[in-house]
Amino acid sequence: MSGCYATVLLFMVAFTVGIFSSYAIGNQNVPDHHNGGATGVNTPSNYLHVTTGDSVRSVVEHPAFRGFGEYLLPWDNRPQQLDAILGDVGSLLPYHSHVNPDIVVGALNHMIDEVASGREIFYDFYNERQKRQDPGKHSAGLFFFRGEPGAPFAVICPGGGFSYVGSLHEGFPHAVEISKNGLNAFVLKYRAGSGLKASEDLAAAISFIVDQADTLGVSKEGYSLWGSSAGARMVGDIALNGTAYYGGRDLPKPGAVIIAYTGHSIYSPGFPPTFITVSADDPIASASVVDRRVHNLKDAGVTVKYHRFKHAGHGFGTGVGTDAAGWVNDAIRFWINNSN
Repeated sequence: MSGCYATVLLFMVAFTVGIFSSYAIGNQNVPDHHNGGATGVNTPSNYLHVTTGDSVRSVVEHPAFRGFGEYLLPWDNRPQQLDAILGDVGSLLPYHSHVNPDIVVGALNHMIDEVASGREIFYDFYNERQKRQDPGKHSAGLFFFRGEPGAPFAVICPGGGFSYVGSLHEGFPHAVEISKNGLNAFVLKYRAGSGLKASEDLAAAISFIVDQADTLGVSKEGYSLWGSSAGARMVGDIALNGTAYYGGRDLPKPGAVIIAYTGHSIYSPGFPPTFITVSADDPIASASVVDRRVHNLKDAGVTVKYHRFKHAGHGFGTGVGTDAAGWVNDAIRFWINNSN
């Protein structure tokens, strides 16, 4: 039995009996170059949680997020977003619906707890030379949500119409659910403004994770890519053309792709197993276009699972509060079942 197959089988069994849970990783991470130490009365063991009554500014300036707090936000270089209250965070995400402030805050507090436990959560994947050549690469990075050591990893690409990156709603909450199931998850902060550059960032991020897999404590095998709306276009690009096409290393394609509410319709016989979801009342991504893509993928021999909801709209994130609730865990099971 191959190591990859044995690993996947182990996780499938764990899913069946429902024993996945979050695990403390201890101090096996690479040294923390971003988080630094706490200041004043805050110490690494007592960082304060944020609440829905706090401002976005309080998140950016939180000592747990020192050095990268601005990359949590949807928009680059938009100071006015700092004055918004987390309870009204949906106002910063115009292409998204059903934004639940409690879920957003819960994910942020999960990240705060990770830093308080001494774990690094933010990684640059471009070096200083690359950043000098393209200053836009300064805003790219990966947020790491740990599962079990040696488990496969997912890279999550939030949407935002390539105008902003909606990690608060359809990045961090997804990653929390994945890590709760014992799997590793990375949320990609990519360069907004260009679909091509965003896909290049995704290829670079995957290459970085594979290169650093031993240090990060993740398996190189059976990884998955998750994308929502614009992010799903990036995932589709990699699934179709591979990482090398976008400047990354020449790596195997993902074991599964998770594609949420996009009108992007590319496919090929070599497409990875694909989980697709959309809502019939989506005003941006036409459900009929998604229907055709599903049909074409199946005709090409691709393994597909399709969830077509009725009343979730566009950009529904985890789907809580809609008939799409629970789809993230369905997608996790699909990934594990198709990653051998």
